[in-house]
Amino acid sequence: MRAELEVADIFRHHGPAYRRAHEGHLGRVERRVMSAIELCRTAALGGHVETCQDCAHSRVAYNSCRNRHCGKCQGTARDQWLAARQADLLPVPYFHVVFTVPAEVAAIAYQNKAVVYAILFDAVAETLKTIGTDPRHLGGELGFIAILHTWGQTLTHHPHIHCLVPGGALADDGQRWLACRPRFFLPIHVLSSLFRRLFLERLQTAYTAGKLGFFGVLAAMAEPSTFADALGPLRQKSWVVYSKPPFGSPEHVLAYLGRYTHRVAIANSRLVSADETSVTFRWRDYRHGNAPRLMSLEPDEFIRRFLLHSLPDGFHRIRHYGFLANGCRRARLAIIRPLLAVAQPIPTSADDEVIPPLRRLPRFDPTACPCCGGVLRVTATLPRARAGTAPAPPDTS
Repeated sequence: MRAELEVADIFRHHGPAYRRAHEGHLGRVERRVMSAIELCRTAALGGHVETCQDCAHSRVAYNSCRNRHCGKCQGTARDQWLAARQADLLPVPYFHVVFTVPAEVAAIAYQNKAVVYAILFDAVAETLKTIGTDPRHLGGELGFIAILHTWGQTLTHHPHIHCLVPGGALADDGQRWLACRPRFFLPIHVLSSLFRRLFLERLQTAYTAGKLGFFGVLAAMAEPSTFADALGPLRQKSWVVYSKPPFGSPEHVLAYLGRYTHRVAIANSRLVSADETSVTFRWRDYRHGNAPRLMSLEPDEFIRRFLLHSLPDGFHRIRHYGFLANGCRRARLAIIRPLLAVAQPIPTSADDEVIPPLRRLPRFDPTACPCCGGVLRVTATLPRARAGTAPAPPDTS
């Protein structure tokens, strides 16, 4: 069902004025994001008619833009991705670990997205791998999924990485599963300190190699002494890393994961109203007990904040590491599952969590008829509504 108000409605109504006002300052990626969202699932992209073979139910389906910044397209992409991931779930506690960077780093990241976001992934991965293999902690190989988000609740630029981590590690000899202590993953202060050091080392290396560029309010950082002065205080600052309690079951993990993997800067469901002078949306105030709030922005500012989160072409915002890395995942899981069958921890108190058996989740099937569950078949093709109107190139990375 179509949301009452969509980001696409705001872009269609206010997008032309935004393009005129920012002519010469709007990048190719941002223009393509706007165009894709505006045209998504409209007659401009063409489509087809689907008819059920059993009950004759028929519906028109306009083509999607397939742009990863489009909330409507990401809903389907998320369902398909999660259906593929259910085979990877293990019957162990899962932890949600979040790595954030200070505002000073976020400003540098915005002007150097591809480089700094890659550094962020590398520093997070190296941090978890290093602490995980340390015999003082787990002493084995972790597996985890890392997901980049670049927004806060009010659409400001706030890059951070969400990690979903099975609570344990595969021993170096491949013969044992090393489980975490109940409801405890790894020491947060150790993760934070190492993450800060690794990130700043990589940032300095990128700067020395001439991979960072600065303009506007950060233009002075092109001078090495100014850049060094900016990094100094960051080495003393506390970098926020936090871990949430483990989940109750693998199914809960998958449901929770779906909230993060293919999310865009703001969902249509958070939009409240839009008119000529403002766009109002809901947000959560984490500093005051997650209290619900409303925020109103001028349309120009709303679009600007949304476009802050456009990712560089080809940049992967979901990555797999350790025993969940794409190159070794199937082989590693085949080793781990038999080990878990004989190494499940025995609860010692009422607080210890018992992980229920993994149930097979429903397979995502876009061809299922919503009325009777029959099979939908394409019975007619709808051409583009306007000759010469080309869709934005798909961005599915």
